[in-house]
Amino acid sequence: MKTDAHALSLDTLSLNESENKDPEDEDDIVTHIHIPELPRDLSTAGVYLQACALLNVVPVRCFLRNLGSGSIHLSHHGLGPRGGKALAIALMSDSQTVSLDLSDNSLQADGARSLMEPLRSNLSIHTLDLSDNQLQSSGAEAVAKMLLENTSIKSLKLAGNAFGEDDAKWFAEALGSNYRVKELDLSHNAFYGRGGEYLGQMIANNDGLELLDLSWNHLRMKGAVAFCAGLKVNSTLKHLDLSWNGFGNEGALALGEALKFNNTLQHLDLNNNRITDEGASMLSRGLESNDTLRVLQLAYNSLTVEGALTLINVIKNSPKSAIEDINICNVLVNESFMQLLDVTCQERPSLQVQYGGVGGFIAKKPRKRIDPMKVIQDYLDQRKLRLWDFFRNIDKDGTMRVPVVDFRRAVQIEELIQRLDRDRTGVVDYRGLADTRKQMMRDHRRQLRKVESRQKKEKQKSERILKTFESAVEAVTPRSSMLISPSPAREDSGGPPQFSATPLSSWHHIAMSHSSRFSVHNLSTEQVHFPHIPNSSSSPDVRSYSQPNLLSSRPRTAASGRLESWCDRSMGSSGLSPGADLTRSRPAMNPPNNSSKSKVKRKKKSKKKKGKDTMT
Repeated sequence: MKTDAHALSLDTLSLNESENKDPEDEDDIVTHIHIPELPRDLSTAGVYLQACALLNVVPVRCFLRNLGSGSIHLSHHGLGPRGGKALAIALMSDSQTVSLDLSDNSLQADGARSLMEPLRSNLSIHTLDLSDNQLQSSGAEAVAKMLLENTSIKSLKLAGNAFGEDDAKWFAEALGSNYRVKELDLSHNAFYGRGGEYLGQMIANNDGLELLDLSWNHLRMKGAVAFCAGLKVNSTLKHLDLSWNGFGNEGALALGEALKFNNTLQHLDLNNNRITDEGASMLSRGLESNDTLRVLQLAYNSLTVEGALTLINVIKNSPKSAIEDINICNVLVNESFMQLLDVTCQERPSLQVQYGGVGGFIAKKPRKRIDPMKVIQDYLDQRKLRLWDFFRNIDKDGTMRVPVVDFRRAVQIEELIQRLDRDRTGVVDYRGLADTRKQMMRDHRRQLRKVESRQKKEKQKSERILKTFESAVEAVTPRSSMLISPSPAREDSGGPPQFSATPLSSWHHIAMSHSSRFSVHNLSTEQVHFPHIPNSSSSPDVRSYSQPNLLSSRPRTAASGRLESWCDRSMGSSGLSPGADLTRSRPAMNPPNNSSKSKVKRKKKSKKKKGKDTMT
């Protein structure tokens, strides 16, 4: 190694970063130390010791002891930013280290920036672990910029570095062009909704990642839907860890849609994601079409034996399914599940299911208590009787008061007797039963409205999630990214296409615009075709409109003027204005002849006149 190379590395990492700081600051004491020229034959260990002396840090014996072995593990050594700088200087002359573990060393952003300098051009290190180093946003930016130039790192671990939402965009940009990284660990960070959007964009554009760990983040509904949109078009991921993210049933729905099209994923970890039996059913829709997934982890979710039965049924009834291992270790199953599992294992001997034990049960809903008055109402409807007739058959004396003994003998419903004879007088007074019946009918209608409203809201929620998911997929695919992405299109066509991460709010807006019937954005979904207008073939915009009342809401143009005049001529007899809503008030297919009506009226008037003349 040449002397000027060592001097350059020392100057770069210990002097240049602090040249704009106050010289009285404690961190800048090293800037005034004279750096002597290093001997030509100085080894990597010598460079490291010299750097530690200049930076006033204690050398790590473990680093010196493992030099040349190819694998250096320096986790939990408390290097700090200065120790990271000394290590970076030594790495400038090291070409034998293949695996470097620097986890839990409090390197922070300064130490990370120093380490990234030699790693930009390092060709030997393939595995790098920087977990639990408090890198934060500045460190994320430094690592991402290093990945844009590095061509050797294949495994990168960045767990527990307090990365925020917007920090995910650095990795989306870096891994959009770096296809050499095969394993990426971003667990135990703080990626929320926007983070899920950027990460979804990352896996949609990347063609190299095979293992991705995003466990212990906060990818709730929006982030989950956006991420699953990228998973749908991804073609390289094999192992995906999404545990402890709170996907919920909404995320399970989006994930099921992604699994219908993804044909590379083999291991999926969804432990602790607040997925219920309903979510398991939504996920199973994707498992029916997937033929590559082998391991499915669903432990510690809110599943019962009902959800477990759904999963096994899907595997049994899907010949193309490749699932071999299911983990639902917290679910208590029942005998029905065991019988179904035995039958399935006979057909698929390689299937293994981890469950909590036998003793579970399917919670049965309590039998709905029938309103006693409803029994009487049904009885009267079947026999077409009135309530008055029913009691008159029992009340022989007509006193409107029936003894309980006679009433019990007639109806044989103890609950109804207790309701009508609340004071235990031994007499049923049916004078106020008309009001009771009306109240009963009102309660019944109110209950029906509640059920219908709940079902409608659940259906609308699922449809809204699916529309958002579809719009997110369009945003990360080459066909529609030029239309949806707010960033300007690049003119150069060389290399793989790059797409900027689109905020989920814009996807949601696009999804909602497609659901509106008369939305301006929905020009290609629903059109109203008008007949051909003579002498207007040169204006194709006159032939069809996506809004029936477009003429009344847009400025008047030459084309609209010709269309308006045509409407006046063709619809003048029906009295429709050109700006009328054609979907609500359409002219009849065979309009009545006004002339025939006028003739009939004239005949009637003439008859009336003749009658008056005869009277006079």
